[in-house]
Amino acid sequence: MTENKLIEIYNAIVKHLHEALDNTAHSLAEALEIAKQKTAESTGASQKDLDKTGDAVMRDIEHAAQHEQPVQDEESLTEWLKFDIELLENFAFDAFMELADKTRVQLAKLDYEAKQYHPYQSGDVTGPGSFTCNQCGKVIAFKRPSIIPDCPNCGGKTFSRI
Repeated sequence: MTENKLIEIYNAIVKHLHEALDNTAHSLAEALEIAKQKTAESTGASQKDLDKTGDAVMRDIEHAAQHEQPVQDEESLTEWLKFDIELLENFAFDAFMELADKTRVQLAKLDYEAKQYHPYQSGDVTGPGSFTCNQCGKVIAFKRPSIIPDCPNCGGKTFSRI
């Protein structure tokens, strides 16, 4: 699977998840399954890639929803991302942030105990934001959905969103 294909799948899942939550009263888990099904139809992605990318989308949404202060305006969004939102490229960020807001309420209801800790690993697809290497502290930033590389400083493979 190419990096571009994973990024395409990530963007499609976010789009379809937003639509599924916007148009119906589905739970987040049900909406994610609908989004993955629609993404499979539109991209031809394998179930393995859909599951992996769906988990990455949920990890990013959960992190945005659990952010200490609600990301409500451009200033707080800029602080959360650690760069100016005007630099974001080709990403339906409004839809993503709306998902994170809806997720705040649903997270309390869902049993994600087994999946509460979603480490960011090199090779994972992720949305825009800044990350720090868990091994050396090097900060890397993405302005659009991207594949997380090994740390350019130490070769570390796990990261935390900052």
